[in-house]
Amino acid sequence: MQVFHGSYTEIIRIDLTQSLSNKDFGQGFYVTKNRKHAENWAKIMGRKRHTKGHVTEFIFYERAFTDKQYKTLRFSGYNGDWLDFVVLNRDPSTNQQRHDFDIVEGPIADDKVATRINDYLAGIISKAEFLEELRFHEETHQICFCSLKSLQMLKRQDKTSFINIVHITEPLITALVTDRGIDEMAATDLFYSSDTFARLSDPSTALYRSNWQEIYDNLKQELNK
Repeated sequence: MQVFHGSYTEIIRIDLTQSLSNKDFGQGFYVTKNRKHAENWAKIMGRKRHTKGHVTEFIFYERAFTDKQYKTLRFSGYNGDWLDFVVLNRDPSTNQQRHDFDIVEGPIADDKVATRINDYLAGIISKAEFLEELRFHEETHQICFCSLKSLQMLKRQDKTSFINIVHITEPLITALVTDRGIDEMAATDLFYSSDTFARLSDPSTALYRSNWQEIYDNLKQELNK
């Protein structure tokens, strides 16, 4: 799937730590399949930063939704489950991530919808009334990449791969399971939160050119510190 990200500048490298919390689907990197929406957002962000704005194009590998390695959530449209999830993530009482999904896809709570969400929370309109209104709302779309490993499924349209290292991660995670006596989920979390993974996913380090055994030696040294 071709997707787009509108911002005040071109996206060269994704840094999830710079993502804002309390967004529709939580903290993460957001894209949309609607280029026009991305262009509008780029203009808005550009005006704030005194730039022209920029739309960066990506390829999203939709096999992520069937790959058991990823925990995903998809909303086919505006519905009660979508509303409950957005309300949960937009709750300003905490900046902590409110879910553990890697990738979430669904509609956008744009300014108009967000205003009506506030009305719903204030008891001005009922949930049923709000959802009835949304039946006539313009179709919108967004995908949120909420974890480092989810970025493996995203590649720049110009063939620059952000984390095209699937062939390396599998033996690394398997080795962690064997050596540390932990399950695959724990090993996956351990790897994707490591500095070794951060360096591996950064093309400028050239670490991805090493064989997996050398990379695993680096990972073991890091984890044993």
